[in-house]
Amino acid sequence: MKFWVGVPDKSWFDFLASRLSIDEVNFWQPSGDTSFKAIQPWEFFLFKLHSPLNFIVGGGLFVKYSQLPLSIAWDTFQEKNGAGDFQSFRERIMHYQQNNRHFIPDPFIGCIVLTNPFFFHEKDWIPVPENWSSNIVRGKTYDTADPVGSSLWEKVDERIKGINPVQESRTDNHDIVEARYGGEYLVRQRLGQGGFRVVVIEAYNKKCAITGERTLPVLESAHIKPYAKSGPHNIKNGLLLRSDLHKLFDLGYMTITTDFHVEVSKLKKRRISEWT
Repeated sequence: MKFWVGVPDKSWFDFLASRLSIDEVNFWQPSGDTSFKAIQPWEFFLFKLHSPLNFIVGGGLFVKYSQLPLSIAWDTFQEKNGAGDFQSFRERIMHYQQNNRHFIPDPFIGCIVLTNPFFFHEKDWIPVPENWSSNIVRGKTYDTADPVGSSLWEKVDERIKGINPVQESRTDNHDIVEARYGGEYLVRQRLGQGGFRVVVIEAYNKKCAITGERTLPVLESAHIKPYAKSGPHNIKNGLLLRSDLHKLFDLGYMTITTDFHVEVSKLKKRRISEWT
């Protein structure tokens, strides 16, 4: 199997590692001009600190990569971006974009969404392999088919066997990666709220499913079966809708049929006309 070792800020790691319970994180990239295709969804993404702290200190399961405006990334993940407030988050992004000649009030950044994150105690940190080059900035792919990758994964596996990320989930969201990463380490393909929003945004190509509206700040990820009624954070249960249509959809003023037609409730329509 392949897995990726990425390089986060230590401040990002320290902030998130101090949280007692966290279901997902945004491993952000300060530039929205890059992409991430090193591994496939539900493969492992590990964290390696900047030199001279050449250790692997945790990781998570890769869900999706998306390019989003900074404000949307904060609204979607908030403290799971590794910062305590929007201003701190923005300052970190601007620090890396300080060489940008053109000021952009709400720049796009790269968002690598990870679920089931884990953070090792310092005594369990793993030294990086000897073939790790000091020139590596973003990260490096390893493969367990290779002796170096296999040896590294054995060390990671030893540490995470005691961490069981399998969580109670919705009854209709039960896909499990069967013993894929070691007999004692089963992982559930479970999206958090932020991950759900991102995968729906990407599935609909950043456009409202009904109107084709492309202005991201007014687009929202809707649950077809309401989350409050056990509707899962699952791409099959998602629609990307303009915010006003999302509200009408949730209130029952409109629906989408199984043959993908939009229907407006006659009763609700009558009530609207009475109000106006």
